[in-house]
Amino acid sequence: MLENEALHKLAEKNNLKNPKFNRLTGGDINDVFLITAEGKKQVVKINNAEKFPGMFAAEKAGLEALQQPNVIDVPSVLGLGKIGNTAYLLLEYKESTAKSSTFWTDFGKQMAALHKTTSKEFGFHQDNYIGSLPQQNNKSTSAADFYISERLEPQLKLAKDKGYELGVTNSFFRNISAIIPDEKPSLIHGDLWGGNYVVNAEGNPCLIDPATAFAPREMDLAMMKLFGGFDNQLFEVYNQEFPLEPGFIERIPLWQLYYLLVHLNLFGVGYKAQVTSILKQFG
Repeated sequence: MLENEALHKLAEKNNLKNPKFNRLTGGDINDVFLITAEGKKQVVKINNAEKFPGMFAAEKAGLEALQQPNVIDVPSVLGLGKIGNTAYLLLEYKESTAKSSTFWTDFGKQMAALHKTTSKEFGFHQDNYIGSLPQQNNKSTSAADFYISERLEPQLKLAKDKGYELGVTNSFFRNISAIIPDEKPSLIHGDLWGGNYVVNAEGNPCLIDPATAFAPREMDLAMMKLFGGFDNQLFEVYNQEFPLEPGFIERIPLWQLYYLLVHLNLFGVGYKAQVTSILKQFG
């Protein structure tokens, strides 16, 4: 179905009168548009439903989970559906402005509050995606078991299938099991780099594009440090609100390994050296 036809049909399906569409910055997976209809603005994401089955249903579940504790801003989901083979997710539009004077301290407090939201088990009630890659979320009572079986092993298998020889040893899994803190599961964003938050109309942080799960909280913080874009004040305030277990700095590369494996599998060999270096470090 032609993109323009799909957009008009989804607008009609959601009772949006006389819509105007403006393309927003998107990625390789989704096309993103601002819909203006009768003076109201909404955002719609569309993609190929056959290529990425269930992606928007999973994103909806993740956004709603992040919204539920009411501790940090998250766009509301306004619609979900399919027009032909085009899937769509209709979202609240967040007007943007400059960061408030307390943006980073507020962000740190809000992330700490989010991570204090817990569950009996690690995992999530459904699988989802990280980027365009499936992310499984089977339940586990152990932080180390969850990280190994639900995060590292699927990406390591995919990397092997793609022909990357990474030299993973049995001692690696034993070593990381011994140093991963035995903390309660935290509700995490799951893919929190600098492009996955926006500044809302009040100058406060708003989380978008999650890969949500109840998981080790250090995963979010390590990802936030991987590509930069977050002021150190955020981490200082976070640690005051929800102190980290000793040794966090040394564990950062371990958590970043997952995200680097994802990048290796998505974008290629340029990430292999970082991956193999971390495997050797903990092997």
